[in-house]
Amino acid sequence: MDIQKPEWLEQVEGVLETLNEGVIVSDEGARILSVNSRFEAMIGVPRAEIIGKEAYRFYSPKEADVIAKQRERGMKQGHTRFEFVLPKKNGGRLPVIISSRAMNSPDGRQYGVITFTEISDQKRAEEQLRAANKQLEQRQKETEEDLALAARVQESIAPKSLTWGGMRVEAHFQPVRTIGGDFGLAMPCGEDHLNLLIGDVSGHGIGSALVANRIYTEMVTQFRASIPLGDMLQHMNRFVIENIGISGFLFTAALARIYLGGRRMNFAGGGHPPAMVVTPGQEPQLLESRSMVLGALPEAVSQEATLDVDLQQGDRIVLYSDGITEVFNARDEMLGVPGLREFVREAALLPFGEMMEGILKRVAAWREGSPSDDVSLVLVQVN
Repeated sequence: MDIQKPEWLEQVEGVLETLNEGVIVSDEGARILSVNSRFEAMIGVPRAEIIGKEAYRFYSPKEADVIAKQRERGMKQGHTRFEFVLPKKNGGRLPVIISSRAMNSPDGRQYGVITFTEISDQKRAEEQLRAANKQLEQRQKETEEDLALAARVQESIAPKSLTWGGMRVEAHFQPVRTIGGDFGLAMPCGEDHLNLLIGDVSGHGIGSALVANRIYTEMVTQFRASIPLGDMLQHMNRFVIENIGISGFLFTAALARIYLGGRRMNFAGGGHPPAMVVTPGQEPQLLESRSMVLGALPEAVSQEATLDVDLQQGDRIVLYSDGITEVFNARDEMLGVPGLREFVREAALLPFGEMMEGILKRVAAWREGSPSDDVSLVLVQVN
């Protein structure tokens, strides 16, 4: 079909040939009057087979309906822009951005200038991104499942509350992340004595939790064999250096062994904050670690690593990790052992069942913001 091109179109066709986008010009009836070379290449059809045809002809009925609605909107608004496809001669579909603008000629007729910008690279990138996101979501799900399992394992190595031989044990554990580096136990050994432990591996997260679990397991074996506390520290220091030996993974520990009757306790600490023994109404007694941080130096454990402590009925024993003491207030002042010692003195005046909450509330009131380290706290009342 011969198409009479308007004079103005013949004048701009040279410009259309210089564009990187495919361009068609259509009349009021949607018949194609002109296309540029880029459009020919995109659709794979020579312009002789395009000129004079309706633009809808190259689309499926469903696609043509979309194009018709967009054209109608464009004619009303003067322009439209949307993401769609361009049919190819081989039956494929080329993803494009279609921009349509209506224009009026000097004789009052309306024409449409439609540009097609290929977005194949963008679509491939989007598809790759969707695939990568799907893979990341799957990995995230697997990680969350692993962390949930790790958290349950972590809970198993946290100290638990119990009653033994007339003594009451209250325990609190709160990791700063899903899992952390604190561990501990309150474990009777037959009817002879009660073992207490608070340990803290440096760092946070999965690595620290794995090391903490391995150390905990080894220490439980030592406790069950009733190994003297000083020998336990020697063994654990050597065990970590020889079997774990990971730079940066150090640990501290506070160990206590209370004998049946509650009148005598052995204590040993390796680089750990001092334990406390408090008689309600009196200043808490500090039980300092005699050994250094464990897991780095062969000579970290002192030759006199243990303390023998006499206990009285009603005394309360306090073991904790540095997540309790290394907290800061709004003036950037650290609570420290002196601050906790005062909180323990005050809370010891409460009934034993309220003492744990009393300490934790005082620490939380002092602290600015959320906890930044794992928190472990064990209280024992001697009856």
